[in-house]
Amino acid sequence: MEDAKEVCPTTTQKLLKDGAILVDVRERDEIDALAFDVPSLIIMPMSELESRFAELPKDVPLILACRKGVRSLKATYFLMFHGYTNVTNMKFGIERWVVRGFPVKGDPGVLENAPDTGCCGG
Repeated sequence: MEDAKEVCPTTTQKLLKDGAILVDVRERDEIDALAFDVPSLIIMPMSELESRFAELPKDVPLILACRKGVRSLKATYFLMFHGYTNVTNMKFGIERWVVRGFPVKGDPGVLENAPDTGCCGG
């Protein structure tokens, strides 16, 4: 299998303006505390991905994101394995997104206090 495409949050902003959709694979409690504030956001936690991935459109570029870019990279490969060809991982996740000052809903301070939930959401 080929390597997954990866982009930074700044490039993600441009891709979203061009019609890509951001897919947040963090768990719901993480998203409730701090969420990406972008149009057409899809919430698809890793714990639900295997059973729900078919809900994701194949005809629109998808950018997968999490806290640091580790879980979303795994999700990107999972979708590639299942025939998705226009999927990209957002490196550095919502942590870098916040550093860059991009729009969020919630308290960015939760990233400083929250334990890193690792690859599978804790």
